[in-house]
Parts: sequence; structure tokens; C-alpha cells
Amino acid sequence: MKAIYRSRWASLFRTILGAGIAASLAFIANPAWAQTWPAKNITIIVPLAAGTGMDTLVRLYAERLSQALGKPVIVDNRPGAALMLGVSVLAKAAPDGHTLGVATAPAMAINPTLYKQVAYDVEKDFVPIALYVKSPFILVINPALAAHNVPELIKLARESKEPLSYSTSGTGTVQHLAVEFMKQKFGLNITHVPYKNSVQSVTDIMAGHVSMAFAEAGLSLPQIRDGKLRALAVSSLGRLPTLPDMPPIAEAASLPDFEAVSWHVLLAPAGTPAEIVSRLQQEMKRILAAPDMQQRIATLGLLAIETPSSEGIQQYMRAERNKWSAVVKSLGLVGSQ
Repeated sequence: MKAIYRSRWASLFRTILGAGIAASLAFIANPAWAQTWPAKNITIIVPLAAGTGMDTLVRLYAERLSQALGKPVIVDNRPGAALMLGVSVLAKAAPDGHTLGVATAPAMAINPTLYKQVAYDVEKDFVPIALYVKSPFILVINPALAAHNVPELIKLARESKEPLSYSTSGTGTVQHLAVEFMKQKFGLNITHVPYKNSVQSVTDIMAGHVSMAFAEAGLSLPQIRDGKLRALAVSSLGRLPTLPDMPPIAEAASLPDFEAVSWHVLLAPAGTPAEIVSRLQQEMKRILAAPDMQQRIATLGLLAIETPSSEGIQQYMRAERNKWSAVVKSLGLVGSQ
């Protein structure tokens, strides 16, 4: 009988001991340690070179984030691999809240279908913090074309004996897929003329070598104001503050759901403690809502948006992936890069 009691006590002791160890491990692993975060400098990986619009905006909110968190926030430019290099570095970073990164529509919604190999999983490797701006395009044409609004351009494209042409900075870019998306929506026949960069693609519209393009706002606004390009519409659902009289294509062509934009999203590696993610979300909402920040965003030709929840961001990016992957598939470009 004593042996039985000893066995039971031993079993109970082992159970209590095991529970104690488990509780200790849980305490150590618990995100409560996030109360001491940040313990060192925070790095934001930017997938474009220094001096770009994205880089400029990130540096603006990085400075304010540094003030809020009490630690330096360093911008680490990692351009390359069609905006995927920086994102792949972020995917492999420690999920401790000290490494963040910016991603875009190409990296998160287009390249997973367009490229044979992508070194990250868009669904599993990240947790969203803020979807804070959209990067709309302006539908521009050569001023000599007999079109002064979107319906007239659609009519011209349908009736022209020779197909109109459009320029982009390359196959598979957002601008390329955006025009193809428009062509599918309106049943148009417009020939693609790819260039090596955006500047040359816009220059050749002004020279009359190409009919039209979806151009970046920052690049095309000076030429629009000088009369070297004619702007017909913007590709976002909302109007650009820098062109308040320019209608969205959705409005101009009576197609309410039409939107073809890029966007910037701030991400953390998957597994980052929820408390840290929540704090970053709160700070980013506060920083981006500041009137001077909103003005700076508009000056860069971007469209400020109120960031959804993490779940809302995931849903938006998933919808964007579905939209752009369908266009990539329709063009026979799956795995072509």
C-alpha cells in the first residue's frame, strides 16, 4: 500500500513539476517581454533606392516613429529583384519588432504569379501593420489625339483604323497590367510598347511616338501642367489632391468598381508579438493622420488612406492578388519572369 502511495505522490510531483516548468517557459515566451520593446534600433527595409517617393515618405514617418518609441528608426534601402529583395529579407528577419519592411502591389499581388520563383509566402510570412497610401496612375495621352475625356478615348480606340499604342516601363509592371485591365473592361485594342524606364515611356508620348499610358503622378504632373501631356483621368477610386478636377476612371466611364493602383504596406515578420504590432499600428495611425503628413503625401503624388485592421489589410491584398493574377493569366505570363 505504501508503495502505491509513493507511486501516486511521485506521479503527482512529476505533474506539478512539469506544470511549473511549462508555466515558466510560457512566462519566458509570453509577449509580456514586449513591455521592454524596443530594446535596440528599429530598421525599416525599403525595396527601392534612396530618394524615391516611397523612400522619402518612409523617412518622414520613421523620424516620427523614432520620437514616439524612444529609439532610432533606421531606413535600410534594399532595391532589386523587382521589389522582392527587400521583402525576402524581411521574411527571414527575427520576429521581435525590431525589423519592419515596406512592400508594394507588385511584390505582394503581381510577382507571386508572374515570377517562377518568389522567396517568400505572402500569406504566411508577414503580419500587416499599416496600408497607408495608394499610388494612382494618371491616364495621359499625346495632346494631338482627338480625345478630351475617357469616353472619347474609348471611342477613338474602338474606331481607329490603326490600333492606338501605350507605353510602360516594362512587361508585368503595374502600369502594363493596369492598361490591360482597362482593355479587358472596355473591349479595346491597344498595342503595348514596353520601355526600359518610365521617363522614356512618357517622353515618347510627348514626342508622338506612342498614344497613351498610365503614368506615375510625380513624373507626369509637370508635363501635364506645361501642356505636353493631356490628362484624362486617374486610376484610383478617389481623386488626387494635386488634381482635384481630374475624375477617376470609375466615374468618367461609369464603371464604379474600376481601380488600378499600386500601394504601400508596412509589414512585420510573422510571429511578431501582438502587443508590438498593436503599438505600431496605433503609432502609424497617429503619425499618418497629422495634417502636415497628409499634405506631404499629396505632394508626392500619392493618395493617403486610413489603414484598415490587420485582417482588413489581408483581405485587401488577397483581393488585389486575385485581380492581378487573373490579368497575368489572361496574358499568358504566368511564371514568365
